[in-house]
Amino acid sequence: MKTFEYWKVIGVAGALAGLVAWPGIGQAQLDLGGILPPTPISPAPTTFSGQASAATASVLGNIISLVDTGTLTDPSEPLGTGLPLGSIPGLLTAESLHAVTMGWTDQVASEASLSNLAMSVAGTGVSADFIQSRALAVSGAVPTGLTSIEGLTIGGVPVSATGAPNQAISLAGLNVILNEQIQSASGIVVNALHVTTPDGLTNVVVGSANAGI
Repeated sequence: MKTFEYWKVIGVAGALAGLVAWPGIGQAQLDLGGILPPTPISPAPTTFSGQASAATASVLGNIISLVDTGTLTDPSEPLGTGLPLGSIPGLLTAESLHAVTMGWTDQVASEASLSNLAMSVAGTGVSADFIQSRALAVSGAVPTGLTSIEGLTIGGVPVSATGAPNQAISLAGLNVILNEQIQSASGIVVNALHVTTPDGLTNVVVGSANAGI
């Protein structure tokens, strides 16, 4: 799967860099006349978090999710799920729904995507050819995220995604945020498309990826 291969390259590259930087034990002992270094203090356990979902909707307090990985608890056990077709009755349909979250010793990556979105929120049509979100958290670095939105229309009006975080739009009676990014001290949540009604009774997130370390 291309997504797994893309993120796996990052982890492999990091692992190789770590091995190159690691001093040879035999050489270190030789330079010190065979005297072993003191036993290092074990670092505190690293906390990982990751999750992704193709779509999540809250309607009148009822929450429904499509293609949700669940929460990553062990970086050695990636989570992924997908559906060729998916729907939330009365709200949306989509194809090629996909979500994955995975980790390494020093990073967590999550991704969600779908295609051919057809949605109706409070009577207003929302459609898109393709939607994708990605989140990456690396130990010691600021978490990052990005989204891809193609062919988006709201109420029949074409909408261009600038790629800037938290692009806000009010159109056809809906409040819309594109590339929503919610930063925290240890991670990031990236929502590609977030649509709400003014009364807050309908709240839909399409393409959500969460990564933290």
